[in-house]
Amino acid sequence: MKPLALRVLTALLALALAAPAGAMAASGELSTSAGSSWQADGTFAIQWDPIPPANPTKALYRLYDSQGQLRLSFSTSPARILEAIDVPDVPDTYTLEAWLVNASGEAGPRSTATLRFDNAAPSAPRLDSAPDWISSLQTATAQVAVEDPLPLSGIGGFAVSVDRGGGSSPCAQPGRCLATEIDLGEGDGGTIPLGALPEGLHFVRAVAVSGTGVPSPVTTVAVRVDGSGPVLYLEGNPAGWSRQPVLVTARAVDSLSGMAATGPLGPFTAVAVDGAAPARALGDAVGAWVDGSGTHLVGSFARDAAGNVSDSKSVRVRIDENPPRVAFAAAQDPGEPERIEATVSDSLAGPSPDRGSIGVRRSGTRTPFEPLLTRNVSDRLVAQWDSDSYPPGKYEFLATAYDTAGNSGVGASRARGGRMVLLNPLKAQLALTTGLARRRLAGHLRRVGGSPVTGREVVVTETFADGAHPRQRTTVVGTDREGAFSLLLQPGPSRDVVARFAGTALLSRASSSTIHLDAATRIRLRSSATAAKVGGKPVVFSGKVALRGVGASAADGLPVELQFRFRGGAWSEFRTVEADARGRFRYRYRFSDDDSRGIRFQFRAYVKGRKGWPYGPGTSRPVQVTGR
Repeated sequence: MKPLALRVLTALLALALAAPAGAMAASGELSTSAGSSWQADGTFAIQWDPIPPANPTKALYRLYDSQGQLRLSFSTSPARILEAIDVPDVPDTYTLEAWLVNASGEAGPRSTATLRFDNAAPSAPRLDSAPDWISSLQTATAQVAVEDPLPLSGIGGFAVSVDRGGGSSPCAQPGRCLATEIDLGEGDGGTIPLGALPEGLHFVRAVAVSGTGVPSPVTTVAVRVDGSGPVLYLEGNPAGWSRQPVLVTARAVDSLSGMAATGPLGPFTAVAVDGAAPARALGDAVGAWVDGSGTHLVGSFARDAAGNVSDSKSVRVRIDENPPRVAFAAAQDPGEPERIEATVSDSLAGPSPDRGSIGVRRSGTRTPFEPLLTRNVSDRLVAQWDSDSYPPGKYEFLATAYDTAGNSGVGASRARGGRMVLLNPLKAQLALTTGLARRRLAGHLRRVGGSPVTGREVVVTETFADGAHPRQRTTVVGTDREGAFSLLLQPGPSRDVVARFAGTALLSRASSSTIHLDAATRIRLRSSATAAKVGGKPVVFSGKVALRGVGASAADGLPVELQFRFRGGAWSEFRTVEADARGRFRYRYRFSDDDSRGIRFQFRAYVKGRKGWPYGPGTSRPVQVTGR
């Protein structure tokens, strides 16, 4: 609280606080520069031109509160008339009484003035705004009202500010609002227009201002502004054509006011098909079925919680519920009788570029159609029928086609009518014969009936026995004017030999009978001496198995029988050794029987073969050793 004290101001301060020229107090009148107004400053400027008694000796002052209680009493010299006074720091309506007296106690006329002091802040006002989002096209408003208790000076008005969350204050000076900052004048409150606010979240802050300019605590409310319509998405529409009705769903998304259903006046989403009355649903989604062959226009729009309406969005839905039509070519191409071709037509979706098949079966049967390798060429299905693989007879064909919507259609007739049936064989039949002599393969290629087929390639395939490397070899030879061909087969492992003609568009395939060629194992044997002493130094037998056309390790572990005989006797085995990976073998033999003296023996190596060895049995040339 301020101390209750008399303040005597200088003449300069008195002039500053005094009323303007011409507004001086009348003779004998006591007044304040505030007049009858309230002020928040506890210091009141005093103006008094007293009517004194004869020879005044002092000036007397009394200050009373609104209850008549004396709050202050003091005196001054008549020469120093009071120019300002501090009232107690309690809001009230004070009465100041002043007069002059002389030494004999005679008093001059008494004069009074009313001092209205109020430095109390009002209660924070009640502040309301739109509880929901508003559009940026709407004028934003706030409703303000006073709250009890009211200050003595009453409510001089309300000051309002709007910010984005920075915590601004409606009044620039702390604890004081200027008249120019008042947005709504005296009264209990009312509506304050805020203007058109930009999109986003805004904070409205308001204070009640007392009659002396003291602001209340700040009250804050939020105003939400949505200036954009919802964003639309149309779902369910296939990228291409559909072969069945399509459910198109419109979905609306709004990141500010939202699309939550709140009733007939709240958000909604609408979708319309081909300009018909739109289907409408409260909230963020609505669906509509689109059916019937053709192209349909589906449009949509939506409204958000703030009342903003989206831009319309549309898609085209294409539906084809009808199958494509399929017809085989009117006749076979004479140059390619095995080419099977069918034309596909579809007026809406169009033929599929990657689906479709052609099948074949024996005419007059109910067996399933066997699918042929089929390719799509523009608006046609094209297959190549390998008629050589089918027995003679009549064959019927069925084409299955698709459009890009997925509809399927079948056709079994030619474009000019009649079922698609072919009589096999379609091509000239050929015969291929071969014979083999001393590794020379000879053969002929002729039409059935005898005429030769000249200038054609025949592929001779040699398939070698297990263990050979490589396992197969092919050689291409040509037929001469007589349809003949020949080939000298290279040395090597045992093999099967067959000749084949691949056929052409007009000539059938042909294959010879398989000829088997056995190749004996080639083996060499050497001895370290031609004579051996009984009981003496052993004879070393060594040799090698030929590995032409054999894999790197095919000979590893190959059994080699070492055999002997003497003149007039049969061959007998005396030892079996194994060849290494390079086909080599070695054995030391000591003559120990005295009966061997003077006998000339023959020795040889014999290979019977085993699984994985691609040669037949073979023997080496004999070597001779005499015992002595």
